[in-house]
Amino acid sequence: MRLADSYVGHRADPAVEKRLTAPATDPVTVVLSDTDRRRSRVRTETDDGRDLGVVVPQDLGDGDVLEADDGTLVVVELARIDALVLDLDGSGLTPTAALELGHALGNRHWDLALRDGEALFPVPDSRERMDAVVESELPAAVDHRYEAVPPTLFDDAGSPADHEHGGAHDHADHDHGHEDHDHRHSHGVHTIDDPGGGEP
Repeated sequence: MRLADSYVGHRADPAVEKRLTAPATDPVTVVLSDTDRRRSRVRTETDDGRDLGVVVPQDLGDGDVLEADDGTLVVVELARIDALVLDLDGSGLTPTAALELGHALGNRHWDLALRDGEALFPVPDSRERMDAVVESELPAAVDHRYEAVPPTLFDDAGSPADHEHGGAHDHADHDHGHEDHDHRHSHGVHTIDDPGGGEP
């Protein structure tokens, strides 16, 4: 089994791209789930059907490149996750309606990313359950759909792939009361400049 234990860089970096396209270089690809990309040790399979062990002490992002013990370059791709996309641009929501919607969905403690007038939430369970939650909260003026997006869209901290989508990440701590108790939460709100939503 090949062992990829050396981080080379991101495929968009000129020096890494040069290595990937060099003559006689035959890079392979590995697709990792959102869970596996966060593990320091993963056993998986490359696109050429060979076993691969990944041993790197960092979260991996879409387009990261590793080097295996036999010199093979391994390009990491991330399996997309399902996200609810609310199109707020041009919805005509009043500030009051926008605050009410933000409060209702914020109390769900879902991760959130913002992209060109759109709010994106990863689907925690199923589309049907998410629809049941939002249908009573969502104003008719707000169009919504589902989209497969890279999991890094919702990262709390930067990752090597952040430059893919120009992520500017703001983090806000806030308090809110729930009847008989108060508790403090730290939620990340992620602003993505690229209208492509981080597609490589």
